[in-house]
Amino acid sequence: MTARFVAAIDQGTTSSRCMLFDQAGAVVATAQKEHRQIFPRPGWVEHDAEEIWANVAEVTAGAFARAGAKPADIAAIGITNQRETTVVWDKASGRPIAGAIVWQDTRTDRLVAELGGEAGQDRFRAACGLPLATYFSGPKIRWLLDQTPGARARAERGELLFGTMDTWLIWKLTGRHVTDVTNASRTMLMNLETLDWDDDLTAAIGVPRAMLPEIRPSAEVYGEAGGALAGVPVAAALGDQQAALFGQTCFSPGEGKCTYGTGSFLLVNTGERPVASQNGLLTTLGFQLAGQPAVYALEGSIAVTGSLVQWVRDNLGLIKSASEIEALAASVADNGGCYFVPAFAGLFAPHWRSDARGVIAGLTGYVTRGHIARAVLEAVAWQTREVVDAMAADAGAPLEVLKADGGMTANNLLMQFQADVLDVPVVRPAITETTALGAAYAAGLATGFWPDLATLRTHWRKDAEWTPAMPADRREAEYRQWKKAVERTLGWV
Repeated sequence: MTARFVAAIDQGTTSSRCMLFDQAGAVVATAQKEHRQIFPRPGWVEHDAEEIWANVAEVTAGAFARAGAKPADIAAIGITNQRETTVVWDKASGRPIAGAIVWQDTRTDRLVAELGGEAGQDRFRAACGLPLATYFSGPKIRWLLDQTPGARARAERGELLFGTMDTWLIWKLTGRHVTDVTNASRTMLMNLETLDWDDDLTAAIGVPRAMLPEIRPSAEVYGEAGGALAGVPVAAALGDQQAALFGQTCFSPGEGKCTYGTGSFLLVNTGERPVASQNGLLTTLGFQLAGQPAVYALEGSIAVTGSLVQWVRDNLGLIKSASEIEALAASVADNGGCYFVPAFAGLFAPHWRSDARGVIAGLTGYVTRGHIARAVLEAVAWQTREVVDAMAADAGAPLEVLKADGGMTANNLLMQFQADVLDVPVVRPAITETTALGAAYAAGLATGFWPDLATLRTHWRKDAEWTPAMPADRREAEYRQWKKAVERTLGWV
């Protein structure tokens, strides 16, 4: 094989990047660029899909240049992406009909309530594994079709196409209109059993099937790229959290990970059958290799974690850079009785309450900038504790170790507090950006760059581990205070 690298395009909520990996799974080159966060109204969050495509082309060229690589050196491209973010574009011109509606956007809250009717938020859960929530793509598509004159008729004629960001990028790269099972499972439109669009769901939510992409496995050659990447196979697509699960080599049932990014997402592999959650988690697809059965997962989705640190930096000005928060939080011994629940767009797992809004509880004249900074980091860990408890209840077994990845794992104070409140070890891998690594692994498998899953397992290395050191009585007392603070957020809207 003459190819030396696999490329991963990691299209995230705040930035896009390209990473090149070698045969040992090591990072060879990286290029990254942020895109605008557009807030047209309170609760609305949009991206410019064409800006994102331009950035993806730029960072891909940048990563290739840094590695001294040309298309012939690349075995395959894998794509991983922010999930649920919804793009609708004109098939003929290739231009989006509106801004991409981001997963955090809450404009569909009234529509979601209407769709639930008397059945409530679990109306479609048996078929798609998801509660009715503003989070998912289906209601976003419906909203765009309802609010854009003539769009519904054009969509029914197949003149408009829908895609999450993976689909948008694959279409721009290859001209094919496809998605993978993991991204399709986040739309509320795919049946968990058939792995195809469900006629009852599409009819009830109001989305014409003619605009939906073909659903394919996560690791499969979808087509060859054109342009500057001419001839390179585009061979994988995974939603970002499923890509991190794959990158952490959680290939067997019971293995799981938590990714700390804009939000935080805990996924556990549940094997080849979907597991229905009784405790507020999502039943979703983990991954599917070409020619093999799909692998399912349970997921706990937390909307605001890393973005809370950005908010404290940008909106409050308490810090000048995100990395400063650790030192500020470490300047005090505890939170001073202050708890921060960042329900900026409602609460996700395990509550699923779109009526919640953020609170800072327990404020007294004693509380300083340091205490607020500490409460911000603790909010990440407490939200994760709620999800871990729900996961243990659904799985019938407690978590034994937490594999952690993502940018926030560089914060040692947070990782130690996470181990303390979970009362289990927290382990960080040598490559923390496992989202891009997972997309690369899947693309490499699809093209023979790597032979099998066992080979990928040999690449995983531990970089750091934190063990619990908090007394049990203090842990449970503080958890009770956290739950009291969560109660204060409910029913605000």
